[in-house]
Amino acid sequence: MAKSQIKHLAIIMDGNRRWAKKRGLPVGLGHAEGVKALDRTAQACKKLGIHHVTVFAFSTENWKRNKTEVNAMLTLLGKTIREYADKMDREQVQLKVIGRVKDFPKNLQSIIDKSVNRLKHHRRDVLTIALSYGGRDELARAAQKASRANGRIDEKSLAAHLDTAGLPDLDMIIRTGGQMRLSNFLPWQSVYSELYFTDTLWPDFGGRELSKAVREYAKRKRNFGK
Repeated sequence: MAKSQIKHLAIIMDGNRRWAKKRGLPVGLGHAEGVKALDRTAQACKKLGIHHVTVFAFSTENWKRNKTEVNAMLTLLGKTIREYADKMDREQVQLKVIGRVKDFPKNLQSIIDKSVNRLKHHRRDVLTIALSYGGRDELARAAQKASRANGRIDEKSLAAHLDTAGLPDLDMIIRTGGQMRLSNFLPWQSVYSELYFTDTLWPDFGGRELSKAVREYAKRKRNFGK
């Protein structure tokens, strides 16, 4: 498999609920299949030489969903992070979490913090998970931090206080599920990234679909406004 030129890939993992409803299954099973899709896709990224992957897992707007579904998602999230920490450690993958982690219950915060600290010494491959994340909220928080630290706000100071500070520039965003919008995901980071939309629902996504996106990326000419 040829290596990709993509260094940093972001994915809006959309379609779990529709995948489940289409099959007459509980919504929770759709989210569980979505976890498997993330594992498949992360493995495919490693083979393609994509070392930084950022995924949109839980938005600030997701808190408005049915309480039963939200609680099930939080339970699955904690279970997934605990179970995959061992695998990520063996495969030398660093875990980063961006967003408002303090919005989550204390026990989930603890699971996240322990896993992030356990895996922080890995450098080559980085999986970043956006949790209770909203792009406008990130920009507002970054502006507040930059103002307190520097007394002024400019592009350099704002970028230094983003949740993604230290990560390479974002090359491409993939959104599954047929919708063609970014939904408040990485607005600052996406200004020059390539966008790829697919009708494939997230639980059906994997190496084959990723390869299609990578081939499309290779055809595009990026001039960054020049």
